[in-house]
Amino acid sequence: MRYFKLLAIFYKNALYAEMEYRANFIASALMSIFWVAFAWLGLYIFFFHRSQIGGWRFYQAMLVVGGFTLFNGLIEALLRPNITRIVEQIRLGTFDFVLVKPVNSQFMASLRHLSVFKLVDVGLGVGIIILALIKGEIMPSTGQWFMALGFAANGALILYSIWVLMVSTAFWFVRVDNITELFTSIYETGRFPVHVYPGWLRAALTFVVPIAFVTTFPAEALLGRAGPLFLGIACLLAAGLLTCSTVLWRFAVRHYSSASS
Repeated sequence: MRYFKLLAIFYKNALYAEMEYRANFIASALMSIFWVAFAWLGLYIFFFHRSQIGGWRFYQAMLVVGGFTLFNGLIEALLRPNITRIVEQIRLGTFDFVLVKPVNSQFMASLRHLSVFKLVDVGLGVGIIILALIKGEIMPSTGQWFMALGFAANGALILYSIWVLMVSTAFWFVRVDNITELFTSIYETGRFPVHVYPGWLRAALTFVVPIAFVTTFPAEALLGRAGPLFLGIACLLAAGLLTCSTVLWRFAVRHYSSASS
C-alpha cells in the first residue's frame, strides 16, 4: 500500500504541474485525434476492396487499432517520460538522487513521472474499442471480457518489462535513443492484426518481440478466438520478461558511475 500511496502522490503532483499549461491539453488531444484518424484511414484503405484480410473483418480489426491506441497512450504517458529522464540522469551522473531514496530504485525511476495529457490516447483507444463492438455487432460474453482483460494486463507488463530492459543498457551505453526508436517502429506493426503479416513475421511478433500479446490477442479474446492456452503463454511471457528486467536492472545499477565517483 505504501507504493500505491506514493504513486497517488506522484501522479497528483503531475496533474497539478500540467494543468498550468492547459493549452498543451488541447494540442495533445488534437494530435491524438489526428493520429487515430490516420490509423483508421490506413485500415480503411486495406479493407476498401475486400471484406476481410487474414480472417479479420473491418470492425474486428478496429478492435486491434483500439488496443494499439490504448497501449500507445500508456507508453507515451508513463514509460517514455520516465525512460527519457533515466537516460539523462545516467548521462549527467545525477541518478544518485534516485538511489538515495528509501524506496526500490526501479519503482522510483520507471514510474515516478506521468505525462497526464497523453492519457487522452488511452481514452481514445477505449472509445475505438466500444465503437468497434457496437458497429460490428460484437457481443463478448463475461468470460471473453475477463480473458481480454487478462491479456491486456499481461500486455502492459510485457511492454513495461521491454522498456526497462532497454533502458538498463544505458548504464553501459549511455545513449539508447536508437534502441527505443527501433522498438517504437516495431510496435507500429501492432496497429494491425498479426495475421495480416507473413508467417515468419507473425511468429517473430508473437514470440520474439511479443507485440501480438499486447494488441492482437486482447482483440481475439473479445471475439472468442483466444483460449486459456494463449493466456497462459501470455502470463509466462510477462512473468519471464518482468523477472529478466528486474535482474538486469539490479545488475546494471551496480555498474553505475555517479557524479561523485
